Amino acid sequence: MIETGNRLDWEKAPQEKYLKNEQIRILVVDDHPVVRFGLAGQFRAQPDFTVAGEVSNCEECCRNLKSYAPDVVLLDLELDDASGLEALSKLRAVDPAIPTIVFTAYGTDWRVVEAIKIGVQGYLMKKAPMEMVFKAIRAVHQGGSFLDPAVTSNVMGAVGRRTEKAGRTFRSLSEREIAVLQMLAQGKRNKDISKALSITERTVKFHISSVLGKLDASNRTEAVVVAAERGLIHL
Repeated sequence: MIETGNRLDWEKAPQEKYLKNEQIRILVVDDHPVVRFGLAGQFRAQPDFTVAGEVSNCEECCRNLKSYAPDVVLLDLELDDASGLEALSKLRAVDPAIPTIVFTAYGTDWRVVEAIKIGVQGYLMKKAPMEMVFKAIRAVHQGGSFLDPAVTSNVMGAVGRRTEKAGRTFRSLSEREIAVLQMLAQGKRNKDISKALSITERTVKFHISSVLGKLDASNRTEAVVVAAERGLIHL
């Protein structure tokens, strides 16, 4: 699933449902001490968040990833020892499945698109309100994705330009596949889609796999962006 700040009304997200025994372990990776300190303080104030660790560089993050055992990694793209998307690629090499949210000052379309292709689950600008950061972490921890609305239009335009330039053609999606895609865009998990459409979770996974193939997308986030750019769904 992919969520955007425009659609979810994250400012009014209820906090009561997050129980203290449902802790989300967060690893903060940023080379600015003030940023790390500020984020850690904000996270510790949330009833369902625990700070697994705070590191300043990519090497320490990758070396100690297993010992920190985070549920979500909040990763700055510009670190002293790893510039651009290198840090994300190195993190993926250590653990391809670790849920990761890019947290950066850079929202240029090529960075967002490349991060999505590598497999990042979330992309946030550092100017985003903290409530949006909280919402993104919770969404990614539940198996979804979150794209900052500040970069949504940029990434959709970039995907469209690359698609046009490459001359890619896509196989038509079925009505059921479009319905599944729209629900992914609305922040629904597989089990939610299964219940809403009265199909098994296995069938949901089959539809998602089919959608990825038809849209030539490497992951769910990219599939939703491509589908939205083509006007198949609405964010």
